[in-house]
Amino acid sequence: MPPFLTYLTTWHLDPVALVVLALVAVLYARGLVALRRRGIRWPVWRIAGFYVLGLGSYAWISFGFLGAYSAELRWAFTTRIALLLVAVPGFIGLGKPVALARLALGEAAVARLDRFLDSWLIRLTGNAVFEPIFTFALFMMFLTPLSGVVRGSLAGQWGVSILIPVIGLLTVIPIIENTTRHTSFFVSVEFVLAFAAFVFDAIPGILLRINEAVLDGVGAVPGVVPGWFPNPLRDQQLSGDILWLLAEVLDVPVLIILLIRWNKVERRESKSIDDLSDEEVEALTRAHLRGSGLTHRD
Repeated sequence: MPPFLTYLTTWHLDPVALVVLALVAVLYARGLVALRRRGIRWPVWRIAGFYVLGLGSYAWISFGFLGAYSAELRWAFTTRIALLLVAVPGFIGLGKPVALARLALGEAAVARLDRFLDSWLIRLTGNAVFEPIFTFALFMMFLTPLSGVVRGSLAGQWGVSILIPVIGLLTVIPIIENTTRHTSFFVSVEFVLAFAAFVFDAIPGILLRINEAVLDGVGAVPGVVPGWFPNPLRDQQLSGDILWLLAEVLDVPVLIILLIRWNKVERRESKSIDDLSDEEVEALTRAHLRGSGLTHRD
């Protein structure tokens, strides 16, 4: 592992990440300006969460040590992808960008946003059933030669800077902002599957750690390298160790969010029942009994 000072002093420019960072920062700022003109105050802590934690973590990952050595070190590459997939979108979600857009945009734009949020794509990605399955499939890529191809390609590195955070946002933001309405039963299923992700999301990291062959087929880094550079097998083992740890840690916020959403859904459904009159409750009960094939006989 490199000296700690190396983490702090290693920087490089990722032009694609720089464009993404500037574009997202400007769009959020325009939303804040629109709210101010309408006399709406947006919480300062949400603004700080979005810029400092969200975009700040994206910049640190993209321009710092992980981005600089992503092509040479397997463990830097896997750590970068894992953090861009879950951690960065989670921090960005603190700024509630969807809620901000709803307040800042005009009626026509909000209608288009709502149609997008109600699309099959968001219904697919915006639940905790999709997230662990996709994460597992993505992490399994590290066990194949495809990982070496992406890691060693400039286009692959740039694609990671764009596609991985976007996919992460499509999976995390709908859960954080609760843009889709589900029943308490569906949320309970999401919670169970997210809890199961504790187990199977760690499998790729474990396999990387215990395997005695270099799975991506890439040899040692050519040329002169720092003395702390690991050999390919040790690099793969470090990648497995870190991926195993992150797979466990990054699932915790999702579980907490689902628990909060489950509680909100339960309260909403209980309130909807409490608001019904006695006659409406009786009618619903009779309809349920008829749907179950039961009849009431006097």
